[in-house]
Amino acid sequence: MAFRVLAVAGLLALLPTLASAQPAPRRLVLDDFNRIVALGDPQRSPDGDWVAYTVTTIDAEKDTRNTDIWMARWDGTAQQQLTSSLDNESSPRWSPDGKYLAFLASRGTEDEKKQGAQLWLLPRQGGEALKVSDVKGGLSNIQWSPDSTRIAFEMSDVNPADEPEKMEGWKRKTTPPIVIDRYHFKEDRTGYLTRHYTHIAVFDLATKTATTLTSGQVDDQHPAWSPDGTRIAFISKRAQPDPDRTTNADVWVIDAKAGATPRQMTATPEAETGRPTWSPDGSRLAVLVGDTDTNYAYDLNKLGVIAANAPGPAAVRLLSPTLDRAVFAPSWSKDGQRISFLLEDDRSQHAASVPAEGGTPRRLTGDGMVVAALSPNGADDRHAAVLSTSNTLPELFALDGGTPRRLTRHNQALQAEVQFATAENLTSKSRDGAEVHSILVKPAGWTAGRRSPMVVYIHGGPNGQDDHGFDFTHQWLAAQGYLVLAPNYRGSSGRGTQYQKAIHGDWGHLEVIDVLGAVDETVRQGLADPDRLGIGGWSYGAITTNYTIASDTRFKAAVSGAGSSLQLSLYGHDQYIVQYEVEVGLPWKAQDRWLKVSYPFFHADRIRTPTLFMGGEKDFNVPITGSEQMYQALRSLGVDTQLVIYPGQFHGLTMPSYERDRLQRYADWYGKYLQPAAPTTARQP
Repeated sequence: MAFRVLAVAGLLALLPTLASAQPAPRRLVLDDFNRIVALGDPQRSPDGDWVAYTVTTIDAEKDTRNTDIWMARWDGTAQQQLTSSLDNESSPRWSPDGKYLAFLASRGTEDEKKQGAQLWLLPRQGGEALKVSDVKGGLSNIQWSPDSTRIAFEMSDVNPADEPEKMEGWKRKTTPPIVIDRYHFKEDRTGYLTRHYTHIAVFDLATKTATTLTSGQVDDQHPAWSPDGTRIAFISKRAQPDPDRTTNADVWVIDAKAGATPRQMTATPEAETGRPTWSPDGSRLAVLVGDTDTNYAYDLNKLGVIAANAPGPAAVRLLSPTLDRAVFAPSWSKDGQRISFLLEDDRSQHAASVPAEGGTPRRLTGDGMVVAALSPNGADDRHAAVLSTSNTLPELFALDGGTPRRLTRHNQALQAEVQFATAENLTSKSRDGAEVHSILVKPAGWTAGRRSPMVVYIHGGPNGQDDHGFDFTHQWLAAQGYLVLAPNYRGSSGRGTQYQKAIHGDWGHLEVIDVLGAVDETVRQGLADPDRLGIGGWSYGAITTNYTIASDTRFKAAVSGAGSSLQLSLYGHDQYIVQYEVEVGLPWKAQDRWLKVSYPFFHADRIRTPTLFMGGEKDFNVPITGSEQMYQALRSLGVDTQLVIYPGQFHGLTMPSYERDRLQRYADWYGKYLQPAAPTTARQP
């Protein structure tokens, strides 16, 4: 363990806003990617004096990321690095009595690391962190009991296939076959799903023993202690006949002792999600309510409260029934009068709060800011937050009334060196009259009065949004001399339920109309050069790219990463079986609908756009098959194309060198066809 203190100038606490960074002399280069520090999981200490959080950096030489735990003073005068091992540490959690900081880490020998992340305790008064658990398969999602003597956590059943020497008939070095008998049988990163599940357990610090509370062929998640330490609330689909065939999870409560029986607390047709949160007096639980299976892919979390002591499933009372925006991460004020949460809204994400009896939410941060992570309420009902804007890198801030107050400077040096691109809101009308809200990123030093080459970079999801948080891909493309258009097409979040559900079962129609309408608006305003347009995206952004280039030939270059077009071929091959059956139908009963949503493949002969296809070799989310099929189609048709496969990678690339390679290939592919005016150069990884 290393212990490092960085003194922070007193002026830090007086800095008024994120926008206070001074202009920088140079544009972004690819090497800057490795210098960006990611912050997350802020947690205020019980006395309110410190905020623990995670810091993730890139080691370019080792081609890895490393996450350590830091803490910053609430008054902004100091930062302390608490861990500095070569292993990752995560989930910092203060004991309620303030004596320890718990965290998770997988350290030691290779055999010890194979056990999974274990629980470590760092004494608040100083000294080395101590490993206190030895749970086979590891721990996750830890939560302290109110009396600081126990920790609730999630643990997974141990899979015998991980210990082949114990399976009859199998040698130690021979991997047994994977036996599948589940309806939903695969997940990206996890792989093939067997009959092993996640359950709730409790670790006793005095005896160093773990007690499993729940069992069965169902996943139990997100444990939350009652204020008196006698019960644990959690989320589970254990009331469903086949949990694999539904997203409908409910809130359950179990006594925190061996042999207890879980009690169902909600029985809504919608899915409850996230961690249920107890009111300080233990009488109520705050819950997030999603949508039914029919619409789950476009759900919008609503905040509700239930009675925690009801004899059976309780009715959910929505606190802001007319709030047509998604909320996340609720936490109660210490007096039980208000509930704070993250609120997503039209290109921003706010910290907000609402009276516990219901009412209109009050926003704690302004438009144009994106709060990526929010701490639970502190003893003084104030929060710490990780916050960024389109052209300012993320830092930790104090939300204590008025303007957010910066606590850290992890990205200060890079912020001062680079003149980042600026971002503006753009409103357009689609040909059917729909209003679409996009973000338009302009290169540093861009001047009005001339048309520029433009790349349309489409977000994934589709239930997500492009917001004003810092986005390196947008900044990198802008640094090549492009305008970057990020359209929030119908299906995106941030604009309400009906906007999100508009594309239900009708993929590749309204999204394309909205993308083209936004492009038309930039051309109409004299911003984009209509003869130098590019398009691209990852995941559903790539799927929409494929739909668009099969519908319109105006784009001179496209990049399609982790996408698909022949949707029919993905039935039973990716992880979206529930969505396919409720939105499109069974293929043998709805062939016309399946062919309709697969039109980019069947209309590949209409594509004229040179397209770069990319993806991860092990992607179970949108398997590389989708990119291979489109690459083969364009290669057969004589359209310029290339396929790049990243070995060992899943849906989201995680190896820094591959992420850099992807960014450079974006620049090279667009540069080949759009010929921007002064592209920047950067070293290859």
